[in-house]
Amino acid sequence: MQFQVFVSNGSSQNGVKNTPNAQGGGRYQLPPAELREIVDAPSLPVLSFSPRRDKILFLKRSALPPLAELARPEDKLAGIRIDRSCNTKSRIPFYTGLGIHLILPDDSLGPEKPVHGLPDGAKINFVTSSPDGKHLALSVRLDHDDDGEDGKLRVWVADVETEKAKPLFESPDMCLNAVFGSFVWVNSSVLLVYTIPLSRGDPPKKSLVPLGPKIQSNEQQNVIQNRYTEGVLKDEYDEYLFEHYTTTKLVLATLDGTVKEFGPPAIYTAVEPSPDQKYVLIASIHRPYYFTVSYTKFPQKVQVWTADGKFVRQLCDLPLVENIPIAYNSVREGMRLISWRADKPSTLYWVETQDGGDAKVEVCPRDIIYTQPAETVEGEEPEILHKLDLRFRGVSWCDDSLALVQETWFKTTQTRTWLISPGSKDTAPLILFDRSSEDVYSDPGLPMMRKSSTGTRVIAKIKKENDQGTYILLNGRGATPEGDVPFLDLFNINTGSKERIWESDKEKHYETAVSLILDQSVGDVNLNQLKILTSKRSKTEITQYWIQSWPHKKCRQITDFPHPYPLLATLQKELIKYQRKDGVQLTAKLYLPTGYDPSKDGHLLCLFWAYPGEFRGKDAAGQVRGIINSTFFWFAVLAGPSIPIIGEGDAEPNDRFVEQLVSSAEAAVEEVVRRGVAHPSKIAVGGLSYGGFMTANLLAHAPPSLLLWNCSFGSYKMTLTPFGFQMSPFMSANKIEKPILLINGECDDKLGLFPSQTDRWFQKYCVSNT
Repeated sequence: MQFQVFVSNGSSQNGVKNTPNAQGGGRYQLPPAELREIVDAPSLPVLSFSPRRDKILFLKRSALPPLAELARPEDKLAGIRIDRSCNTKSRIPFYTGLGIHLILPDDSLGPEKPVHGLPDGAKINFVTSSPDGKHLALSVRLDHDDDGEDGKLRVWVADVETEKAKPLFESPDMCLNAVFGSFVWVNSSVLLVYTIPLSRGDPPKKSLVPLGPKIQSNEQQNVIQNRYTEGVLKDEYDEYLFEHYTTTKLVLATLDGTVKEFGPPAIYTAVEPSPDQKYVLIASIHRPYYFTVSYTKFPQKVQVWTADGKFVRQLCDLPLVENIPIAYNSVREGMRLISWRADKPSTLYWVETQDGGDAKVEVCPRDIIYTQPAETVEGEEPEILHKLDLRFRGVSWCDDSLALVQETWFKTTQTRTWLISPGSKDTAPLILFDRSSEDVYSDPGLPMMRKSSTGTRVIAKIKKENDQGTYILLNGRGATPEGDVPFLDLFNINTGSKERIWESDKEKHYETAVSLILDQSVGDVNLNQLKILTSKRSKTEITQYWIQSWPHKKCRQITDFPHPYPLLATLQKELIKYQRKDGVQLTAKLYLPTGYDPSKDGHLLCLFWAYPGEFRGKDAAGQVRGIINSTFFWFAVLAGPSIPIIGEGDAEPNDRFVEQLVSSAEAAVEEVVRRGVAHPSKIAVGGLSYGGFMTANLLAHAPPSLLLWNCSFGSYKMTLTPFGFQMSPFMSANKIEKPILLINGECDDKLGLFPSQTDRWFQKYCVSNT
C-alpha cells in the first residue's frame, strides 16, 4: 500500500510538483520519539467469557499493523478485497497471544495461564470456544518466508485445562478458506471447517487476447439505479479468479483429527448450526454473476442439512438482483435474513417484503416474519409470526411468551419495538417503544442477553422476591444534556414500568454494563444474585473491568492495565456547548495541553476534526452525544464539533448543506476564539470520508478569514453519485485560496476520485509551487 499525498498552497501555476522530503528523499520517516511511544503502545486486550462464565480469555493485540502487513497484494473481486497469499479478506486484524484467567469465588481473577504450543510469530484469528467451554478453536498464520511457510491459515485447537494448543489436521495441506467464513462448532467435539479444496491448482492466468467483446445490453429499456460499488468483476477472467479464491470444501473435523467431507465444493457464504446441534443452515452463491454489483446480489441458495452431512431441503434459490431501488429501506425480494430461532431447538425464521423491495411503494404490511421447523411434512406452510408496517430491523428471542421485534423507517426516523408471544396466537402484539431514532434522550436501551442451555443468546428474564411480574434488564447509553450516563433499568414487561437499578457515576467515571455473569443456563435470574461485568474509565484513567454483584452492588476490579499513553493522561478535556446563529445547540470536545492557561500561554494551533450528521429536526440535532475520551493530542483539538445538516418537513438535509456547514464552522471558531484558545488565522479543519468531503467544501465556501488550512481523508467527487445527493468541492475548486492537504491510501475504496484525476484537478485549480 502506498499513500498518495497532494499538497497545495492555493497558487495558480501550471503543473504539480512532487515534493519529496528534503531529508528522506520521499521515503517514510519516523516521527519523534514521543509520538512513536504513543503509536507503538500495545492495545488493550479483548476480553471473552467462557460459555460457563467461569473463565475469561484475554486476547492480546499489538499496536498498529506494520506497513508490510498493509502492503500485502490483494485482488478486488465482486466488491471484496482478497489477500491471495492467505486466502482471506485483506487486512483482517489478528491477535498475538491468548491468556486464560479463572474467575475465583471472590470475583477476582486467578493468575494468567498463557496458551502455549503455538509457533513463534503466530498471527491468531477466529478464536471461538466449544459449547462446553473445554476447547478453543483458532486459526494460525505465519508470514510467508523462504523456509516453506506459505502464509495460509491453519486451524488449531487448544485444551483449556492444559492450555496446550495443537494443529487440528495432521496434514499441513489442509488450509482454511477464510474469504467468507472460517469454522463453527457443530457440537463440543466436532468442527465444520471452510477449507481450500485439495484439488485446487494455481490461479488462472489471464489471456493476453480477450475471449470476446464486453457487451452490456438494455434492450428491455429497464431503468436500473445502483449505488457505486468498488472492485466489481470486470470480465470473464475476474469471474474465474473470484471462483478460484472463494470456492470452499466444507469438512467435519473431530478433535482427534478425523475428517469427513460435507457437501460438494461451492462458494459458501454462511454456515449456522441449529441450537440443538442436529441441523446446519447453509448459504451459497452461484452463477450467473454480474459486472455492476457486489457478490451480495449474486444468485443465492439457502439449504438445510443434517449435522452429519445429509441434505434435507432447499429453502430458496434467490435470483441475481441488479435493480434494488436506491431509496433507503429498499431490500431484496424473497426470503431474507434466514436464521435459527435462538429459543428453539431447530426452528427457522425469516422475513419477506410485501412492497417488492421498493421503499417508495406504499403498502401495509411492508414486511412479514415467518417461522417453520427445519424439517416439514408435505404441504406444511410457514407460519406467520408477525406483520410490520415499517422495515424489519431485528428480533431478540427469549421464549414462547416473549420476543422483541424492532422495525424502523429511515425517511421519518421512526423506530418501534414490539412485544410478541411467539407461542401464543391469542396474545396480541404490543408496542413497547415508539420513538424517533434521532432522539437519543428517549432511547430506552437494549435488553441484556444471556447464554441459553444450547449456547445461544436469549433475553435474560429477571425475577424479584415476592413479585410475579415478568422483568427484563434494559442496558442504555443514557444520553443527557450533560453527556452520556449509562444505566440499567429493570423493566416490567406486563406494566411498562421501569426501575433504575444502576447508573454510571458521571462525576467520577464513565462506566458501562458489558455482560451478565451467570453460572446457570436455565430459569429466570434472581435480582439479588445478579452479577454484571462493567467497564470503567475517566478523563485520566484508561478502561478497566469490574464485576458488580447484587444486592449490595459490591464492586471488584478485575483488571489493572497500565496506561498505554501516560503522556496524554493529564490533558485538559472538556465537553463544551455553543450555539449556531439559527439557534441550533452545538457541542464539541475540547482537548488542551496539560497546564495550559490561555491568559498566560496565548493562542494555540487548533485543529477541528469533524463529521457532518443529518437530522430531521433542530431539537434532535442539538442533543448531546458521546463523552470525553481519556486520551488525545497535546495541541488544541476540537474533536467532533457538531455539524448538523437539518432538513425539516419535505426538505432534504442536504438541500442547505453549504449554508449549514459554514454556519456550524463559524460558530465553532467563535467559541474557541471567545475562550482565548485560538486565533482565526491559526485554525485548521480535517475529516475522514464524508468528513473529508465536508472539509474540502468548507475551504471552498467559508469566508477567506475563517480557516488557515485543511486536511482531508475522504470522498470528494460526489458528482458521480447517481440519482441522489450531487455536490462536489470540484465545482468550487477555483475558490480555494488557502493550503489544502489531501491524504489517501493508494488503494482506498472511497477515494471519490483516483490519483490520475487528482493530478488533473490540482493542475487546473490548486497547483503547488512548494
